[in-house]
Amino acid sequence: MSHDSSFDGVRRDWVRLGEQDPLWAVYVAADKRGGRWDPTQFLETGRADVAASVRWLAELGTGPRWGRVLDFGCGAGRLSQALAEHADEVVGVDVSPPMLDVARRLDTSDRCTFVLNESQDLGQFPDSSFDLVYSELVLQHLPASVIDGYLAEFVRVLRPDGVALLQCTTRPLWTFKGMVWRLAPGWLIRLAQRVFLRYPAPMRMTRYAPSRLRSAVEAAGGSVLAARALNDRATHWRSTRSVIKGS
Repeated sequence: MSHDSSFDGVRRDWVRLGEQDPLWAVYVAADKRGGRWDPTQFLETGRADVAASVRWLAELGTGPRWGRVLDFGCGAGRLSQALAEHADEVVGVDVSPPMLDVARRLDTSDRCTFVLNESQDLGQFPDSSFDLVYSELVLQHLPASVIDGYLAEFVRVLRPDGVALLQCTTRPLWTFKGMVWRLAPGWLIRLAQRVFLRYPAPMRMTRYAPSRLRSAVEAAGGSVLAARALNDRATHWRSTRSVIKGS
């Protein structure tokens, strides 16, 4: 996979976010900045999200239990422990060592392993090594070209009957903040986040069309099993959650 310098910028930003305000950076809430997330409540949001996803996957005829799960972009482990309730083993990967340190500290299961992955691929994992790949509130922060590559990697590491559940942002909503995302250049938004909102580091958002996702998955030999669109009023973005099958 070709090198993308903007990926290095994202990695540096999330190292800084992990150092200064990890739980808030993983699950942004206006009243939780500055270390105000209670860890128990933080992890409970993950359990609620995973429970809803498990119900959807069960409707599609997969799950509700898996052998080995990859939590891609695990951050502080918000979803990892919840996924462990439905799996024999969960491997959480992230680009940020401070985030992984927090994930290990908060982990109360005996089925989670947290692994640093600073590359634009999943080369440390062999083909057909996971039954489920799960990623939420992660791909939206990556450059589109990097998302393309990771989608191919998800297909590669899935076992023949495995699936991946992924969330990508598609376009800003027609709200005031959504209009800012639509009209302002990325560099100006990142500057405003640092200077006016005083974020420890900027949080980039990427428009990634469902048609592009389908093309990337099919080019890698996979297929899109199902998709759902949703409007996230907290982020002011429209997202698509997709379930893909491996090759």
